[in-house]
Amino acid sequence: MGDGRRAAGPAVRESEYVGTGQLFRFFLRRSRLALVLWVLGTAGLYPLTAVALAGAYPTQADLDKLAASMSGNAAVIAMAGPDLELNTVGGQTAWQLSAFGAILAGLMSTFLVARHARSGEESGADELIGSGVVGRGAPIAATVLTVLLANVALIVIVGLSLTACGLSAAGSWTLGAACGLTGVVFGGLALIFAQVSSTTRGVWGMSGAAIGLAYALRAVGDVSNNPARWLSPIGWGQQARAYAGERWWPLAMLVVVAVVAVAVATVLRSRRDFGSGLLRQHPGPSSRAWGGGAYELSWRLARPAIIGWILGLMFGGAAYGSIGDGVDDVISGDSDLTGSLTGGQSAGSALVDGFYGSAVLMFAIIAAGFAVNLVLRAHRDETAHHAEPLLVAGVRRTTYLGSHVVLALTAPVVAVVAAGAASGLVYGIVSGGTPRVAEFAGAGLGYTPALWTVVAVTVVLVGAAPRFAALSWVVVAFAAIAMFFGPLLKFPQWLLDISPFTHIALVPLDDVRWTPLIVLTVIAAALIAAGTTAFTRRDIDC
Repeated sequence: MGDGRRAAGPAVRESEYVGTGQLFRFFLRRSRLALVLWVLGTAGLYPLTAVALAGAYPTQADLDKLAASMSGNAAVIAMAGPDLELNTVGGQTAWQLSAFGAILAGLMSTFLVARHARSGEESGADELIGSGVVGRGAPIAATVLTVLLANVALIVIVGLSLTACGLSAAGSWTLGAACGLTGVVFGGLALIFAQVSSTTRGVWGMSGAAIGLAYALRAVGDVSNNPARWLSPIGWGQQARAYAGERWWPLAMLVVVAVVAVAVATVLRSRRDFGSGLLRQHPGPSSRAWGGGAYELSWRLARPAIIGWILGLMFGGAAYGSIGDGVDDVISGDSDLTGSLTGGQSAGSALVDGFYGSAVLMFAIIAAGFAVNLVLRAHRDETAHHAEPLLVAGVRRTTYLGSHVVLALTAPVVAVVAAGAASGLVYGIVSGGTPRVAEFAGAGLGYTPALWTVVAVTVVLVGAAPRFAALSWVVVAFAAIAMFFGPLLKFPQWLLDISPFTHIALVPLDDVRWTPLIVLTVIAAALIAAGTTAFTRRDIDC
């Protein structure tokens, strides 16, 4: 009898993973387009950046001048990472993309985990899978394999493409491994969050917070040269020192943490019921009056995220404001980079105005990502069949979509204005002068038409081409690339003009330009109307 029990143990464990291979292939078919876009889009940035740098700075003298203006610069170190071998194309490529690429890999892994380890349970679709010959552990195992495949593809493409660009093989593969392994770590964390939360929104919220915290810890640690960098997976990848005397042991740390995260997620999965999370949702009071319809429902569902984003951007604004008039100590040197951050001016109040104007622009681009997510909630609820009860109950399609669009048009604007106000308030306190709350908040308000344009593009995709709604993230990604890398890579003006944020004046450094504000507002209104019309004329859950 004892022998029978011992023999049954391995059989039971093996049966838990029955069907993993079939489920893995199903996940690949289901997400094949998203996988191709995520992997090629992220990996493609690396060779493109290397080639662009080699063209923009063709001589060693050009690279030396660029490196001299950036070395020891707290602002650029906080933005991207440690200044290692910046007088080489490889070092510049690693500096510009190590943090940014790790964030993209983390978001890709979060997308895959949220889609395959949580959204199916949330919508009930996984019940069909569970009714077949599929072990309890098969879904989580297949999800891990999908995340691994995507990130290994990143490693291989980055390593091969950078080596083909003439950069050293050791540095190229180290940089690729740092990107992919960091993505696996964030995928493991997302897998834990998928067991803790019962909703896809919860997984995204927790994962986004983890990625943001990792970036912040890395920035604080690099600028202050303190151990905080070692609390961040992004920092571990950068400490592998691609093209600067490669070290492999930080990459081993990423592997260990990823394995531990997956193991923890597996244990947590065995301790929860199907469709639920370890954090249980509690129903609201039964006597609560319901008077706001779809608009109130959208607000109540999005309220925690909106509050979190506003507080997060306010914290970021306060952090920038704490620099005060010490901008001269943070931004030094005469270079293309510092010139772009300060409007080409380098003395007196112009330096301060340009620096904080650029900070508000960064907050606006971050808020644009939040705006896209708010609109895409409408599509996610549609595909998860959460919209059906509302529509069957008589809610008009325009009202349903409009309840999400209104939040996307207002909440991100409030967040950017709050960030600007916090920056101006803390700036005044630190510098000992008059707080510049109205000026910096007004700078944030000026990006309203650009934010609305991003929202409008997303509405068009949700309304007319819902299968390609995720492409709205390309607008945000390009705006970020144009801001962070455009000046260094010397993008042509016509390319920069594709981003709606390029057309907004860098207030308070520059005077407000009203024509672009009016034109962008009209374009946004037209696109929102077109997208809403398309939504009312197509089938639901296409």
